[in-house]
Amino acid sequence: MTRLLIVCAANLCRSPMAEAVLRDHATRLGLTQVASAGVWASSRRQEADKRALQALHARSYGLDRRWRSRRVRPEDFDEFDLLLAMDREVLRGLESVRPARSPAHLALFLQGMTGLGRDEVPDPYFGTAEGFERVLDLIEARTQAWPAPAALMRHFTSD
Repeated sequence: MTRLLIVCAANLCRSPMAEAVLRDHATRLGLTQVASAGVWASSRRQEADKRALQALHARSYGLDRRWRSRRVRPEDFDEFDLLLAMDREVLRGLESVRPARSPAHLALFLQGMTGLGRDEVPDPYFGTAEGFERVLDLIEARTQAWPAPAALMRHFTSD
């Protein structure tokens, strides 16, 4: 069983959406803990973007009403086995704040996915509601193609 942190830039759109979807499927996916954070999240904790919440609600997913954004913390690299970044810029940000002796594995959220035409989840923040729907499509595709629990760490740690 794996402890997973999903990371985007500000922890307002992509990562909370992925957290909601993955929590719904955690047992099947072999996840004991699912959380989200932002590499550059504000120190002022905020609710998820309303468009993200609307997209989640339309597909019967939800976040706890008490959920608030947060920044990646040094202790996350010990608490979580796997930190998945939504795009390469976020992955570079994670690598830059990773403690030197961290046992955590870092990878892209869509690593190993084929047939999507992309390996990054685009940031919908400055776009329209349709961008949030597309992000949710990608998250659901990743969830459907999730590696078996026995192969999970190997999948995300191989190049």
